[in-house]
Amino acid sequence: MTTTYTLRSASPAKTRADAVVVGVLSTAKGPQVAPGGEDVAKAYGRKLAPLLAALGVKGKAGELVKVPTSGTITSPLLVLVGLGDEATPASVRRAVGGAVRAVTNAASVAVALPADSPELVRALTEGAMLGAYTFTTYKKETKDDAPGDVVLLCPNPRRKEMATAFEEAQVVARAVAQTRDWVNTPPGDLTPPVFADAAVAAGKEWTKGRGGPKVSVTVLDEKRLAELGCGGILGVGAASAAPPRLVEITYAPKDARCHLALVGKGITFDSGGLTIKPAQGMGEMKSDMSGAAAVIQATFAIAALGLPIKVSTFAAMAENMVSGSAIRPGDVITQYGGTTVEIQNTDAEGRLVLADALGRAAEQEPDVLLDVATLTGHMVLALGDRVAGVMGTDEIVQGVIAASEVAGEDHWPMPIPEGMVERVKGSKIADLSQHDWVRWGGGLFAGAFLREFTHGLPWAHLDIAGTAFNSGGPRGHLTSGGTGWAVTTLVDYARALSAEK
Repeated sequence: MTTTYTLRSASPAKTRADAVVVGVLSTAKGPQVAPGGEDVAKAYGRKLAPLLAALGVKGKAGELVKVPTSGTITSPLLVLVGLGDEATPASVRRAVGGAVRAVTNAASVAVALPADSPELVRALTEGAMLGAYTFTTYKKETKDDAPGDVVLLCPNPRRKEMATAFEEAQVVARAVAQTRDWVNTPPGDLTPPVFADAAVAAGKEWTKGRGGPKVSVTVLDEKRLAELGCGGILGVGAASAAPPRLVEITYAPKDARCHLALVGKGITFDSGGLTIKPAQGMGEMKSDMSGAAAVIQATFAIAALGLPIKVSTFAAMAENMVSGSAIRPGDVITQYGGTTVEIQNTDAEGRLVLADALGRAAEQEPDVLLDVATLTGHMVLALGDRVAGVMGTDEIVQGVIAASEVAGEDHWPMPIPEGMVERVKGSKIADLSQHDWVRWGGGLFAGAFLREFTHGLPWAHLDIAGTAFNSGGPRGHLTSGGTGWAVTTLVDYARALSAEK
């Protein structure tokens, strides 16, 4: 069943939807119904406060309580969701995501959460669509619990800015959902050639129809990569029966005000190579292509939104496997552009494919260069699995963080100390050392290594190793499995950059 989403005004107390979602704020005076749910609070009157107390509702973020209405309002089911101290876009996005997922066997759901600004309408739309996301491709029997109709109640849905926010949020949510689909696909079914073909197919789907955006998608195969001297991508992919690919995408509208280059790591499966991972470390390694998936889908979303910005995207795809043709610790490879790199750890492969892609991207002389990668376990140790690290040029890092706050994704700035440069240049036989086995600061070492291939351009690196895949249960609009992390941040960064220019 395909869920439809509509934005309209109506009283949540009188709607005939099977369930009504209302927010609850945690205040000094106790739990209070959030804006949007006033008619429901009025219908319950003095009975509401003792009802909330009896149910233990505090209004804390993450709370969700279902209440049979027994005719107090028209809908038979009331869903109370906690928003915390304040109804922000972030708290609304999380709350509606959990609510829509929790309302099973309901043909229709009306959401009466705060929606009196474009930012809140966007958060509601993204949260509802992403919270209801499921990946059932490999299920023999599936139970479709998603509601057929989700109505987002808004006091002024006909205002242009509200309608625009609603429509644009659907575009971004679609891109995030397709990113999740790719990340969740088993690695045997998404090898580099298949992934590249999927990018081409997605490009056709996003641009079809009259008035669709013009986006070019080019796939470089192993022969072309060899001609170009992309030793990193070829070296990492050398042990696999599935050859590597480099997907290059261009969106260049006539009204472009600036030029953004995006680079993504697309390791479709990471065994660690000859520096093989422990068995328990491989279970989620299908997600090592999350960065490539994110930059590809973000590019299509930017094009679909018609943002006045040129985007050049480079997604490096390889499978890091074990065989007699694998690169070895001690080998020296030549990256695109001629820099030689001594290999010390074949499980630090992401930086090698990114180096080639960064070199290709830097040649385009963009105003800003961003790369996204599930790069290091060190970043997960530093920041946990709910915050991504960002490092690079100070101004660009701050811009990424500002965009991530609008997007509802948590990022944190990380440094690249000068001492890391000495470590990266520590090889005795090559220009650079890919790894040095020092236990401390491995994520910062990786950032310093990548910077060597940016040609001095304004640049930031997003390490999403901890955030790209949710191995636990769903929380808010983030479902289990692939999260689609960084898509919304990249879109918001492009939107802000084009507005600034």
